[in-house]
This record gives sequence, structure tokens and C-alpha cells, in this order.
Amino acid sequence: MTEAAVAIDGVEVARIGRGALILACVALTDGREVAIEAARKIAGLRLFDDVAGKMNLDLATVGGEVLVVSQFTLLADVARGRRPSFTASAGRTQAEPLLDIFVSELRSLRLPVSTGRFGAEMRVHLVNDGPVTLVLDFGADASAQG
Repeated sequence: MTEAAVAIDGVEVARIGRGALILACVALTDGREVAIEAARKIAGLRLFDDVAGKMNLDLATVGGEVLVVSQFTLLADVARGRRPSFTASAGRTQAEPLLDIFVSELRSLRLPVSTGRFGAEMRVHLVNDGPVTLVLDFGADASAQG
């Protein structure tokens, strides 16, 4: 990703250059361990090309930045009807502290991290410079699958 930014009420509150835009959603079943595991895994993922063009470099190696934006709608259930259900997403009292733990863990791994504002109506801008977009699930069900 080349750049990403987030604005609230027409005011840009965060902008990053090369790195990762993370749209993060907390599920009802998530806890502290999931937040920490997710941060460590993301920090170590080899998502960036080396000189040979192979995805072999992690965020720290390329001097990448991270923008974390809370996005509870990622767990939308559309199995029934035409209106998405968000009942699998954690509410504010559970989700906000876990996202704070996630961001703190990324920072403890020496990554520069910017954030949106939890619960705000945000406009997110992304310039993606490649075909890499991942959906990562760190919940209890995902761990059981390996």
C-alpha cells in the first residue's frame, strides 16, 4: 500500500505512507490474547517485495507504517434476509479496549501506528499499489483451523 488516510467530519486525523491499512473488527468471542496474537502476526507478515520481487519483507524491514481503523461491519452476517446483521461484532465496552491493546502491541513492536477514532463516522482513503489484500481472522474458530 502506498498511502492511507482517515478523516472525521472533513478533517484528516491520520495519514500514513507505505505500510498497512488495517480495518479491524472485534468479535464477541475475542479477548486480550487474540488482540496480542493478531498484532504480532501482522507485524511479522512478509507482505512487501524484496529486490527479486518476492513477498519477503515485513513492515519493520521496509520502514512501513500502520493505520488502524475500527470497522465493526466486517462481521456482517447476510445469510438471512437483505439487511446485514452485526450481532457477532463486539460492542464498544469490549471492542474498544481490545483495539487499544492491539494498537499498543503493534507500537511495542516498534511500528509507527496511527488510528482513526473508535465509533466515529470515518472516511478512509487508500492507495493500493498491488494486488495484496488479506482477510485475517484471529478468533477462536480460526485458531482451531490451523
